[in-house]
Amino acid sequence: MTDTRFLPISAEDMRSRGWDHYDILYISGDAYVDHPSFGTAIIGRLVESLGFRIAILAQPDWRSCESFLALGKPALAVFVSAGNLDSMVAHYTVAKKPRSGDYYSPGGKAGLRPDRALTVYCRMARKAFPDLPIICGGLEASLRRFAHYDYWADRVMPSVLSDCGADLLIYGMGEHPIEEIVTRLAAGEPVSSLRDVRGTCYLTDAIPEAPFTYRECSPFEKVSADKLQYAQATRMQFRAQDHTSDLALVQRHGKRYLVQNPPSPPLTGEELDRVAELPYVRDYHPVYEAAGGVPAIEEVKFSITHNRGCFGGCSFCAIAFHQGRLVTARSHESVLREAELITKLPDFKGYINDVGGPTANFRAPACKKALTEGVCADRTCLAPKPCPALKADHNDYLELLRKIRALPGVKKVFIRSGIRFDYLMLDPDDTFLRELVEHHVSGQLRVAPEHCSANVLGLMGKPDFSVYEKFIERFRRETARIGKKQYVVPYLMSSHPGSTLEDAVKLAEYLHKNGLNPEQVQDFYPTPGTVSTCMYYTGLDPRTLKPVPVTRDPHEKALQRVLLQTRNPANHALIREALQKCGRQDLIGTGKGCLIPPHAPGGKARPPRKSGLKPKNQKGRK
Repeated sequence: MTDTRFLPISAEDMRSRGWDHYDILYISGDAYVDHPSFGTAIIGRLVESLGFRIAILAQPDWRSCESFLALGKPALAVFVSAGNLDSMVAHYTVAKKPRSGDYYSPGGKAGLRPDRALTVYCRMARKAFPDLPIICGGLEASLRRFAHYDYWADRVMPSVLSDCGADLLIYGMGEHPIEEIVTRLAAGEPVSSLRDVRGTCYLTDAIPEAPFTYRECSPFEKVSADKLQYAQATRMQFRAQDHTSDLALVQRHGKRYLVQNPPSPPLTGEELDRVAELPYVRDYHPVYEAAGGVPAIEEVKFSITHNRGCFGGCSFCAIAFHQGRLVTARSHESVLREAELITKLPDFKGYINDVGGPTANFRAPACKKALTEGVCADRTCLAPKPCPALKADHNDYLELLRKIRALPGVKKVFIRSGIRFDYLMLDPDDTFLRELVEHHVSGQLRVAPEHCSANVLGLMGKPDFSVYEKFIERFRRETARIGKKQYVVPYLMSSHPGSTLEDAVKLAEYLHKNGLNPEQVQDFYPTPGTVSTCMYYTGLDPRTLKPVPVTRDPHEKALQRVLLQTRNPANHALIREALQKCGRQDLIGTGKGCLIPPHAPGGKARPPRKSGLKPKNQKGRK
């Protein structure tokens, strides 16, 4: 009979199960939430389904080796993850100021995990268990697997594997590598022999001769000193992420070599079904109740992930480097079983908050070629214009949504994760948009045009702004047809590489002309593992090696950001400075096209605020 209890997080939990030993210790930077939106739960339940005993050590005290020994010594290995986010992103705003809370911690409390959590946890695990294999994975490991620019230190750092001392690093989606590693360790293989596992990285003294084809990119010492070589290495690394390839990429670090084996194949639809339907409790562990729970569960508790991967190719998004560009999807039957399970939860009120994923309206690879030959290395599927081979089809997604809407107990099914509007616009008719507007928008539909400047959008990997404007027209027409008051809320980004102050003024004029007043805008955040971060650091587009203008000064970034919120009087002094700097004093005044009045309230211009505005937490956008 399947055990539907939480996985053990304490010695008491293990005793309650009658365990006198266990196989795997999983150390996580997040509080333990047993839900399929959380990596710890997925890997924990997967290992359990393979017949192994796994215990979770969530947010241990990294200053004490004793806290790492609290559950005793596992028989096989220690897995380590910083959590669902890079720990530096979890801790700091784009202005490098400490965040006031942590979405993935009990009560939303900040400070329960260290900076650079993966490195700290791995080192402490090695101290606690010197003779055990240590395998690291998760987002922080995946995005920092090569030498990478670190925004917070403002320098190129070596692979996290060379810093943390783990034996293996799992990058991307971990199910296939985890299953192979655990099975082989249990069969008695030493971790030193696990050098052929796809989807893993390791350090070695010499480049192997087999089993893959090995290609070397610029070493750490060169990419940390030469920005051109950094950009060239980034291009090579992004080209080596295709699941159909047998190419292993090598990067020298001092006298040792970091080897990235070829990517693990994406899960099939059947495998996704299996992972999604493991016996999750779908809640945070009750030990966190006294602290007020774990805030991260609220957004996803009544949501369903139906797909994985994204062929959207946004430059600022890490999905391509982590999940990959091949889209796979769960079966209708599996999604419906999960929806029925949700309807039986005691606090379900009839509303499924999301049926989505990295991009909600993707249900299949972009084209047939992607399955067998891989995705195109030097172009994206949708931008700057859709590839002729791209097959746009919402019929399967529509049918799935209709089936969920028809379930007993379901009042509404919303779509709140990213909708790729340029893909939607490729539909031969308005069927999907019509049903989206009629059934799946909770008053506001959030989409991500990001900017209006053609140059900026090109660097972002986004379509021409005219596509967004046509989408808005169609959305308004369909909304009016059914007599509803619904709105599109655009996600916008300031200071992305390529964006000048003049570009920000252009966007401000568009917002003013159309009566838009964004409550939330995102200042570009250079996180590890993205093409845009490479642009930010090097001033080069790694895909073309052409120069890109970059705004790095905090005050200049603040000027761009406030231009997207011109109705806030507190921003007017900075906006005035920005407009004067661009020679656009014509936008200061009382005329119809003016962005701000001649003076601040009271007749006096306010002094400029110090730079370093605090943006909202970064969220995935499409």
